[in-house]
Amino acid sequence: MILSERLRLRPCREDDKDMFVAILNTERMMAHVGGVMDRAAIEALVDKRIADQARNGMSYWAVELRGENRLIGSCGVRIADDYRGTPVQGMYEAGWRIAEADWGKGYAYEAAQASFVWLWANTGAMRVAAWTIAANRPSWRLMERLGMRRREGLDFDRPARGAARGPERQRVYVLDRPSG
Repeated sequence: MILSERLRLRPCREDDKDMFVAILNTERMMAHVGGVMDRAAIEALVDKRIADQARNGMSYWAVELRGENRLIGSCGVRIADDYRGTPVQGMYEAGWRIAEADWGKGYAYEAAQASFVWLWANTGAMRVAAWTIAANRPSWRLMERLGMRRREGLDFDRPARGAARGPERQRVYVLDRPSG
């Protein structure tokens, strides 16, 4: 478990599935990640997070508000083991999804920072990356606020997902391990 000032990050559990379906699978939340999915697809995402945690000791963790124990989304780091043939395959990947009702409160920033502190303290990672499409301005602006820098040489085309009509060009941002 990771604690920040307002948040608790913990491994995802089977009993999180109903809440993730409710808070993460809305049109606005899924607009830049393939669109609204059926329940089975969201459950598969949670299953992947549980499997990543078991295999690698890290994942996109469930994010709860401290004091309320209310699930508001997910954030964390994982090994990008499902991007074969791309420059990001095998990198440490950061990601976040915070429920619409909690947008604009700094939770994604706080959770990502806590995830990076955990990553540097618990792994030998030399860098962490995150990526999104150009149209997802809030996400890549958050990457910039976190100190991540665009690495155009790592940009890649991701196969179309959901309602996307063709490959989606991913903008890749990287944060290097702090020195000292």
